[in-house]
Amino acid sequence: MIQRLQRVLASAGLGSRRSCEDLIREGRVTVDGRTAELGSSVDPSLQAVLVDGVPIHRETLEYWLLNKPKGVVSTAKDPQGRRTVVDCVPASVRIFPVGRLDADTTGALLLTNDGALAHRLLHPSYGVEKEYRVVVVGRVTEVTARRLAAGIDLEDGVTAPARVVVMSSRQTRSELGVRIHEGRNRQIRRMLEAVGHPVVELHRVGFGPLSDAAMVSGASRHLEASEIEGLRRLVDL
Repeated sequence: MIQRLQRVLASAGLGSRRSCEDLIREGRVTVDGRTAELGSSVDPSLQAVLVDGVPIHRETLEYWLLNKPKGVVSTAKDPQGRRTVVDCVPASVRIFPVGRLDADTTGALLLTNDGALAHRLLHPSYGVEKEYRVVVVGRVTEVTARRLAAGIDLEDGVTAPARVVVMSSRQTRSELGVRIHEGRNRQIRRMLEAVGHPVVELHRVGFGPLSDAAMVSGASRHLEASEIEGLRRLVDL
């Protein structure tokens, strides 16, 4: 993956990007035996990057998609000793979840050690869409669905417009498809409680272009190269 040389050096633990720029200006960095120039780009998986004649050792980036099971917490460690999402993924490096699903929520969760990508995927300005399948108490009418889509006034402000589809509606239980691009804490649950339909089941079907389709609960897999590139394009990386 081609990246700015300063970023590659910083990711290898050689200091801030500014201090890494100084290393390049001072002629202490070579790429494939040639002195590097400020502003150049490299592919560290294919090219030999040396600082003062010593190869840099950069942690391999890993990207995993997990179909999170119920009861698992979305942290790297849990003080209560509960199973975490990191425990569910056989990564060879230390990874972390991108955002959170509460313990009772299941579905698609991205885990990675690519901090730059994770930061942008979670930043509100990029509006990465999350898709959910929701089962709630009671019959949800089209009027209520339109109200949810327009925005609900919660204690932390009015929610942004969403896409809401009533998939089935019965007297005691309804199933909805909901797409949002915000990431507030327990947002879907709070929205539906506000309109009188407590959530019974909440499953995240997709995160951006990623989908948990064909993945059984608790399964995880490496992202394909095309999926990684799709995520990076989505947030202008």
